Amino acid sequence: MRRLGRALAWLVAAVLLATFALQLYFFAMLGWWRSHDPETTSFMRSALAELRERTPTAQLQQHWVPYREISDNLKRAVITSEDATFTEHNGVDWEAIEKAYENNQKHGKKIKGGSTITQQLAKNLFLSGERSYLRKVQELVITYMIEFWMTKERILELYLNVVEWGNGVFGADAAARHYYGIPASQLSAEQSARLAVMLPNPRLFDRNRSSAYLARRADTILRWMPDADLP
Repeated sequence: MRRLGRALAWLVAAVLLATFALQLYFFAMLGWWRSHDPETTSFMRSALAELRERTPTAQLQQHWVPYREISDNLKRAVITSEDATFTEHNGVDWEAIEKAYENNQKHGKKIKGGSTITQQLAKNLFLSGERSYLRKVQELVITYMIEFWMTKERILELYLNVVEWGNGVFGADAAARHYYGIPASQLSAEQSARLAVMLPNPRLFDRNRSSAYLARRADTILRWMPDADLP
């Protein structure tokens, strides 16, 4: 029994040490990305692997552009659609999460999420699409790390450059060129609203660009965009 107890103690210690080391890795990488642009993300690698299962030579569409070269229209549209209190919260909008939970319970299924832009960035940078309580806890930890290291402007710049906008399409500039044939700096308010609406399910809307829901939701976002606060 003593040997078993020692073995369990060593196992627990090893798990705790590995967990701590992983958190240090995340913390250090985010400190680096405060002033350096990531070349790839967990979501990008996963998407590329999926594409290459069908087409071995497939490549992602992604081109990094600095914050100033992304249309303010797109910034306002994304904040309006994804995280209206982005400039006010410290990474997690607990009120939005509570409202989303109540709304989903009312309808008996998940129809709305409460994740902030910072939470979505945490997931895109490091995590998988897996849904579990453990992954959600890790997402929250990384979210607060991001808010510790970065300004809101940098967070939005990173998010707009790494978020998925279609099948193999990542980042604002690739999205602008993929859907409209223009750079991200030239996106109009109407174009930006449509791109913002696509974010929760970009692959679906990439295939259904004439969706009635997409048009209706984009009109709503367009009306509220002037009220969005930019960092």
